[in-house]
Amino acid sequence: MTRAGFCRPRGTVTGAAVAGLIALAAAGCTTASVPARPVAARVPAPHLSITPANGAQGVAPGAVVTVSASHGQVRAVTVTKAGVAVPGALGPGGVWRSRRPLALSTTYTVTATAVGSDHQKVTGSATFRTLTPRRTFHASIFEASGQQYGVGMPITLTFSRPVRYRAAVERAIQLRTSRPVVGAWSWQGDRTLIFRPRSYWPQYTSVTVDGMFSGVQAAPGVYGKRDLHATFSIGPSLIVVASTVTHYMDVYYKHRLLGRWAISTGRPGMDTPDGTYLTIFKNNPQFMTGPGYALWVPWSVDITDSGVFIHDAYWSVAEQGITNVSHGCINTSPAHAEIYYKLEEPGDPATVTGSPVAGTPGDGWTEWFLSWRQWLAGSATGEAVVAGPSGSRLVSPSALPPAHGRAPLWRPRNGNSRAV
Repeated sequence: MTRAGFCRPRGTVTGAAVAGLIALAAAGCTTASVPARPVAARVPAPHLSITPANGAQGVAPGAVVTVSASHGQVRAVTVTKAGVAVPGALGPGGVWRSRRPLALSTTYTVTATAVGSDHQKVTGSATFRTLTPRRTFHASIFEASGQQYGVGMPITLTFSRPVRYRAAVERAIQLRTSRPVVGAWSWQGDRTLIFRPRSYWPQYTSVTVDGMFSGVQAAPGVYGKRDLHATFSIGPSLIVVASTVTHYMDVYYKHRLLGRWAISTGRPGMDTPDGTYLTIFKNNPQFMTGPGYALWVPWSVDITDSGVFIHDAYWSVAEQGITNVSHGCINTSPAHAEIYYKLEEPGDPATVTGSPVAGTPGDGWTEWFLSWRQWLAGSATGEAVVAGPSGSRLVSPSALPPAHGRAPLWRPRNGNSRAV
């Protein structure tokens, strides 16, 4: 007896056989078919997008170089001008952005690499050129590199053209100080920008100023032509407080009282004006002229543009400590004048108190006539500068910690000149 489902070797297939075959198929006794293998989805290659575009001309210096990638991640970016790298970093969304303005009339090359999810690597590049403006500006700094100054010294920048976009100029400046310093920039007109600490500089501080003005727009169509760099130092603290009432001058050196010296200030009608001034220059001797006198004066240190000096007055030693007899200067003995002269450096604070005459802003370096709040009001950003060894940043004044130290060693008293 044969089993259903076996084929006969020959002959006609009967209806019963056909029925059996159908039954076998229904019962699953036929050979199973192999399922189709799925086709793997193709992973797109990463694609780089670089701006400014390759071949772009007349690119504004304020433009930001950006590099992004679709179907991948940006892994490396270099932007160079004549072999010098432009700083930048990856930010939100994995987009690389340059961090400083571009230079004028300069060709830049961007080279970037992106990597896809399947480790495909793609490299792209672009070359563009920045604009050549019709008008440029440059900045100069008063402080000389390598020189040493007093603890009250401001940093003074002067611009060759009026500055309209003042906040942009402030933000382009970096300060590096060997000791922590809090201060602010303040505009004196549209061409002069001055930095002053909130309190006097810490003694023995090294200061580096980096004005990254190349490519910065200072006014419509006016761009910075070059950067500015200077490094100077702050010397030992030397502070004078001279009273027109007691006729004595307290001299503090390295935060300690060096001496209380007898002085004579301006006689009535020629009163020495109040205020915290800074020493400007010195000569030994200095030729002085005025009503009824013309002579060479030893050990003379200037503190105002109008000609107030701290100097040796050998002719008035008998009156010093007793009464005011000078023509407006601060007279002291030959020995004391020589000591002060030899210690002094430009920017040492000299405060006059008790005078019936108020100081005149701008009569010399009178930046310390202003309170900290008044000084901040001259900043276009309205922010304070916090500087240290790694550089500086702008912060809200409300976020600053309280100032340490009291007058007269760390800062002058508010309203010291009575003129503001």
